[in-house]
Amino acid sequence: MEAFEAAYGGDVMDLSRLNLDNLSFDNLSDKRKKETRQILMCYNRLTVLSESISLFENLEFLDISCNALGALCDDITRLTKLRTLIAKNNRLDEFSLPKDFGSLQLEVLNFSGNRFEEIPAQVLQLQRLQSLSLGGNRLKTIPAEIDNLTSLELLYLGGNLISSIPMELANLPYLSYLVLCDNRIQSVPPQLNRLHTLRSLSLHNNLLTYLPREILSLVELHELSLRGNPLVVRFVKDMTYDPPSLLELAGRAIKNSNLTYSARDLPQHLVTYLDLASKCPNPKCAGVYFDSCVRHIKFVDFCGKYRLPLMHYLCSPECTSPCSSNPQSDADSEDEHSVPADRLQRVLLG
Repeated sequence: MEAFEAAYGGDVMDLSRLNLDNLSFDNLSDKRKKETRQILMCYNRLTVLSESISLFENLEFLDISCNALGALCDDITRLTKLRTLIAKNNRLDEFSLPKDFGSLQLEVLNFSGNRFEEIPAQVLQLQRLQSLSLGGNRLKTIPAEIDNLTSLELLYLGGNLISSIPMELANLPYLSYLVLCDNRIQSVPPQLNRLHTLRSLSLHNNLLTYLPREILSLVELHELSLRGNPLVVRFVKDMTYDPPSLLELAGRAIKNSNLTYSARDLPQHLVTYLDLASKCPNPKCAGVYFDSCVRHIKFVDFCGKYRLPLMHYLCSPECTSPCSSNPQSDADSEDEHSVPADRLQRVLLG
């Protein structure tokens, strides 16, 4: 250990990729214990975390990822200056934490890749927590008490078995990044529009068939990931556009130009066809259509080749195609004037 101390400064103790199952810190000098701010013990075969970890009274950062830990020792709660705890890819569950774990002053906690079936009550007591990661566990629900974490800025719960989002999640005043991908979520509560600081919302690979209109009021939202949901499959399928026939294009030109016609000039079947023209439902468009009327989504999404305006009817040259940004389109209709275009430029469907 003396050779190790000579190789590394007192600020960081890197013990990763060593067999430390019977590790004891008792033989370290008091000076070394006091000066150490970070300990890295990843990729070992630890089944228990030594109680002597509490000897590092000034420890701020502890990474014990990729071991075989089934519990955290009670002594970890004596690390009053610990701000970051990373314990990914272990064997931890909701019964693995000390009773007083919630007394820690943690700001970053990462328990991804463990065996949690619910978020422990002790975690919900961490008042200073800014980042919580529990991805790749076995969580089935998000407790309503999640709103106790009033300092939370990032919540990562991807890769679980979650089926619903509690409306209490909307009570987190500083939440900026919410990751709920790869779950079983079927709906999004409209109350999430109260997350005024939300910048990124990941919902891909869920069971969503509908997205509440209230999401549009999230002023800071720049990224919304929706790929792999039934709503996207349906919208992209519905958006498949067969170009109008030459007959329809000619008919549109005649009707839009207000050209007169009669049975003396045209065969009766063409006169009948022209009389069947329908007006575009788009109030911004005075065009007509016959057979080719395609309905799209109003939320403006980009997924490579698709830009999808909701309730947009493609019925005449004045109504733009899905990839166009013609200001005459319904995408620029009254409802969207309150939604700046640059806010919707990273909605990821593909």
